[in-house]
Amino acid sequence: MKKHHLQAEVASRRMLNNDTLLLKLAVSGQLPPVQAGQFAEVLVENASDVFLRRPFSIHFADAEHGTLWFLIRRVGKGSEALCRLEEGDKVDVLLPLGHGFDLPARGDEKVLLVGGGVGMAPLLLLASQLHQMGCRPTIVLGGKTQADLVQLDCFRQYGEVCLATEDGSMGARGFVTQHPVWNESFSRIYTCGPTPMMKAVAALAKSRGIPCQVSLENHMACGIGVCLCCVESTVRGHERVCTEGPVFNVEDLQWQI
Repeated sequence: MKKHHLQAEVASRRMLNNDTLLLKLAVSGQLPPVQAGQFAEVLVENASDVFLRRPFSIHFADAEHGTLWFLIRRVGKGSEALCRLEEGDKVDVLLPLGHGFDLPARGDEKVLLVGGGVGMAPLLLLASQLHQMGCRPTIVLGGKTQADLVQLDCFRQYGEVCLATEDGSMGARGFVTQHPVWNESFSRIYTCGPTPMMKAVAALAKSRGIPCQVSLENHMACGIGVCLCCVESTVRGHERVCTEGPVFNVEDLQWQI
């Protein structure tokens, strides 16, 4: 898929909790088609000591209105600089990058989406694309505490939302893999979040014979397959998460599950 170099403007910004920003960009010109699970490389221009673009999953893309949404967690100098952006600021974006989620062939499948923390980011666009094909997925979102569960009203537009928090402050107490929703049957599973969570989800999927796709969050530098710092061990050898991924079928990964 062709990469596009776009100039965008901050349409709105809102802190969803102490360290997570919902950034909405208005794109100049036509927004290219985006596959849920793909990501963008964002240029950080207001930080003199940040030299590389920063990769972010595409949270939502609206081609009709030319808008892009990103969930940005403040974890370092690059993300900190992006969290300081104000409405009207210009942003340089390269997208769409990587391989996203493969959608089911039919809209009547019973599909489960599982997200943890800010790892839920690519699942909103996935839920919307599933909804467009007539599928209403079940969406399990988890976090350590209630503050980690964001964008719930947006997710509820596209599917049935189930919640889990480790401290029991919202939804079921415990991990996403302990939620009662696992008593139901599903035809396929999609997940993104911390690696231990994804491995636990993948293990449950494997034990039940359910196809599972995972969106990896390996550290990236270039985002276009040159630097090789994001490689993952697969059944085909070492593959670049930024180009062959970030979405993989779990059966292709060398995970001990």
